[in-house]
Amino acid sequence: MRGRFWLLSAILVACAVAAGVWFITAPERFGSSKEAVSDTAGDVEHGKLVFAAGDCASCHASPGQSDRLRLGGGLALASPYGTFRAPNISTHRIDGIGNWTAQDLANALLRGVSPDGSHYYPVFPYASFTHMRPDDVRDLMAYLRTLPAVKGRPPNHELNPVFGIRRFVGFWKMLYFKPGPIAPDPAHDEKWNRGRYLSEALAHCVECHSSRDIFGGIKASTRYAGGPDPVGTGFYPNITAARLGDWSKAQLAAMLKTGITPNHGRVGSSMAGVVTNTAMLPESDREAIAAFVKSLPARPTPNP
Repeated sequence: MRGRFWLLSAILVACAVAAGVWFITAPERFGSSKEAVSDTAGDVEHGKLVFAAGDCASCHASPGQSDRLRLGGGLALASPYGTFRAPNISTHRIDGIGNWTAQDLANALLRGVSPDGSHYYPVFPYASFTHMRPDDVRDLMAYLRTLPAVKGRPPNHELNPVFGIRRFVGFWKMLYFKPGPIAPDPAHDEKWNRGRYLSEALAHCVECHSSRDIFGGIKASTRYAGGPDPVGTGFYPNITAARLGDWSKAQLAAMLKTGITPNHGRVGSSMAGVVTNTAMLPESDREAIAAFVKSLPARPTPNP
């Protein structure tokens, strides 16, 4: 009888633990009445700028063709956890996001949650996109709906089996995901605050220009100080004052338009695609990004 008691107790404890894990790792949607994103309104021209600032085409354009607006996905993103594949975000109703609402897009960008209620892997940089303004999400969706439908779905992710359990992403979010908008800093002017929003939310610069810990979270001491290229082909540079201290704001803004650095070099790797996008932004936005980046405190470059 005592053995049965302990066995039953162990089963009950295991069930309680499982229920607790299931509860605390549940995806949280962006969806209260105050947070609803309009599905009928939307500024297409502004959405085009949001699309460019967010560098959407660099990941989601179909590889092997030159049209950056054919968003069939398929780009392979190598990582220590396996290989991720960027999804099709074209207007195709079966293979892409043609059936999504603006609220679905808001859930994806602002909460990292899919329309079916699953966590997205944080290789999709929603840890930065979560700071986007809902109006920008609305306008982005309006613009995406003007782009061509692309048939075909990319191959599935090829991950270590442990990381194939999406529910576990809930633990990652508990540690590293801080949802919500960026509040303006009254200690800085409007240009700096605009640059901060563009850099930290839309352009998600910190996602590449930082190093990560064993769980894939950004190490706070390395924010903007450089980190490995997400596709495993190099090392992103330190963009704090420790590396760019001798660049002027004007030189940095010019690089974001031309790709040419003050020493007459040219940016390469995935930064070339970023420049293709930032070149589409108004000059005032490039100047704002430069103002914010130039204000970053100097941090030592971590070892590759």
